Amino acid sequence: MRKTILKYALKNALEFNGQVNSKVVMGLTLRDKPELKTDIPKLLKEIENVVHEIKSFTQAKIKEQLKKVAPELLKDKKEKIVEGPLKPLPNATKGKVIVRIAPSPSGPLHIGHAYGASLNYEYSKMYNGKFIVRIEDTNPENIYEPAYKLIEDDAQWLTENHLNKVVIQSSRLGKYYDYAEQLVQKGKAYVCTCNVDEWRTLKTQKEECPCRSLKTEDQHTRYNKMFSEYAEGEAVLRLKTDIQHKNPAMRDFSLMRINEHVHPKTGKENRMWPMMVFSVAIDDHEMGITHVMNGKEHADNSKKETIIMEYLGWKAPEYKHWGRINFEGFRVSASKTRMAIDQGKYTGWDDIRLPFLPALRRRGYQAGAFRKYATEIGLSLNDKTVPIEEFWKNVNAFNKDIVEPKANRYFFVDNPIEIILQDAPKKIVELDLHPDFPKRGKRKLKVQKELHIAKSDYTKLGEGKLHRFMDYCNFEIVKKKFLFVSTKYDDFKNSENKGIIIHWVPVNEEIDVEVLLEDGKLVRGIGEKTMKQLSKGTIVQLERRYFARVDTIEKNKIILWYLHK
Repeated sequence: MRKTILKYALKNALEFNGQVNSKVVMGLTLRDKPELKTDIPKLLKEIENVVHEIKSFTQAKIKEQLKKVAPELLKDKKEKIVEGPLKPLPNATKGKVIVRIAPSPSGPLHIGHAYGASLNYEYSKMYNGKFIVRIEDTNPENIYEPAYKLIEDDAQWLTENHLNKVVIQSSRLGKYYDYAEQLVQKGKAYVCTCNVDEWRTLKTQKEECPCRSLKTEDQHTRYNKMFSEYAEGEAVLRLKTDIQHKNPAMRDFSLMRINEHVHPKTGKENRMWPMMVFSVAIDDHEMGITHVMNGKEHADNSKKETIIMEYLGWKAPEYKHWGRINFEGFRVSASKTRMAIDQGKYTGWDDIRLPFLPALRRRGYQAGAFRKYATEIGLSLNDKTVPIEEFWKNVNAFNKDIVEPKANRYFFVDNPIEIILQDAPKKIVELDLHPDFPKRGKRKLKVQKELHIAKSDYTKLGEGKLHRFMDYCNFEIVKKKFLFVSTKYDDFKNSENKGIIIHWVPVNEEIDVEVLLEDGKLVRGIGEKTMKQLSKGTIVQLERRYFARVDTIEKNKIILWYLHK
């Protein structure tokens, strides 16, 4: 409270030649810390104390003090605001913003991670800053070793290979030990050997435990014993905070604990591990993180990290939180999915039915679609429930904007049947690879009498109407026989008995095609033989059907993965 009041009082005094408007200071303080509204008399008293303290300061001293406590408030008001797809960040300078995401290695990133990672990356791009992925693996019991590479691959994909750095916390244990020892030396941390239930009771009653008041020398001895003598669960390093704090979570929270579980990176070499808030505070400082953006469920953690940083004499980053996003209808639990994969329910993390990034990349989704979704939602504190249908409707629309101009068109016929078109002229039909980009080239189909059409189309064809084979010719059906009528599209367009347009593939001009649908079902059919020229990874549009990505190419067969319509 005092620090916030001081910076705004100094700013106000600087602007008005030493005079301070207490109401302005109070308004600005409450804007930053609305929780102070619960005790206005205490706030007013502290403002009065601060104003009294600085009233004798010269303008030079005011500026000097403001530079120490809040240098960002000295910036020229006319400084150009950074423009971008997102709302500006507080106290952000172009070229100096550093943000991060911090997933645990329990599996690859899923759609929830994609939102957070995309939002952070878009801010780093907006400010010409840096984006870091820090893998938080200080809990040896919940680590899936392949996740280290999976997470890095996913993050590189989301940022289109603009990830600045990947940091693994288990490689930094020495730093956590050093800073923990500093806190013990400063008298800010103590080793607690109390029974967990007894300690919890004391904390609830706002009472100190006996370990808290031991001398610094004794705390050092206890701290050293955590590395070798104490057993798991016997000792915890705690931070000394306000034991009377109204929020129990803030009272003497843990910094380090003993865990004998074998770690995939360090093996049995280390047995003392930092709690998340401690390692995060250290890393955010050392890596120069300027802005931390994550879910509001981390709000208490942010306060804990700030306390740790203040004890070590550091300035905390700017914390911004977003509301909870409940992706309704998605299976995004890495541990449950991992179990299902082990049980053979899914083929792997890239199973088409999963909402994890390896699967979505394989289907043909583009990173830009997820980043667009994140910028549309933005950094909002409002909680959201996102139904599966709404999520895919938005992401598919953004993805279509990206892939549609690139995707060439091809005919695909599932459940094909052969028909004979009587009186049909032999012809080579030339079709644009993409109707909006004729210069891209043509695909050629040699047509005689025999054609493949989809069984589903066949059942829709009625007699007495003029139908059309797409981009080829018009026909009618008489006594279940297909009769050629004309090639002119205007004849079909202007017909009073207009039927339907269907796509087709000439007999002997086909290639076997299979499409894996999003529910895991396989659709078999045939495609035009020009599809033989496609490469793995190419995204195409199957005419009048949907977009799909080439997944596997065999000698005379192509397997596609369904993307979206």
